[in-house]
Amino acid sequence: MSGEPEIARLKACGVVPVVVIEEAEVAVPLARALLAGGIDVIEVTLRRPAALAALERIAHEVPEILSVAGTVVTPLQVAEVKRVGAQAVVSPGFSEAVDEAMRAAGLPWLPGVATASDCMRAVSAGRITCKFFPAEQAGGTPALKALSGPFPQLKFCPTGGVSLANLADYLALPQVICVGGSWLVPADAVAKRDWARVTELAREARDAVKAIRG
Repeated sequence: MSGEPEIARLKACGVVPVVVIEEAEVAVPLARALLAGGIDVIEVTLRRPAALAALERIAHEVPEILSVAGTVVTPLQVAEVKRVGAQAVVSPGFSEAVDEAMRAAGLPWLPGVATASDCMRAVSAGRITCKFFPAEQAGGTPALKALSGPFPQLKFCPTGGVSLANLADYLALPQVICVGGSWLVPADAVAKRDWARVTELAREARDAVKAIRG
């Protein structure tokens, strides 16, 4: 299946930093700070104009890290993130148009789901690894457990309200391959270029993942 190596890397890492980048020049030192802390995945959301340039810099200058484009909601954005070198794509919801564009692009895609209807659409399209978003607001771990009854084939990356405090609750579920979280890269740390703090938070999260998984 297309995307198996990338999905395996997400699972192996266990925690995916979800990053909003305001200035493209911080992308490379940020990615390297995460790597220094043991995290080799980064999701750069398309919420700011600098996102595409940031993804391109990471893809070319820090190839050791898996570069994921987040908040991809249109077919045009699919083409753009592929052009700049993104290796996987995450969306907040499911769209047939984006699904078609992702198949044409040949990139692994985690569409967002929050309800049983969302899951039915994903399953119908053959998408078995999804982003559960917004995780906490959509019901958290009880909701995930409930959804896994009728959809046992689905695997999830919960994002939205996930933190070090509830990381263990999510990763304890067999249907969860990893979680996404913005706590790993605080905006103030990026603004201050405090890469040591980012590395420390990354190491803390990776240690937690290892302890949870045994």
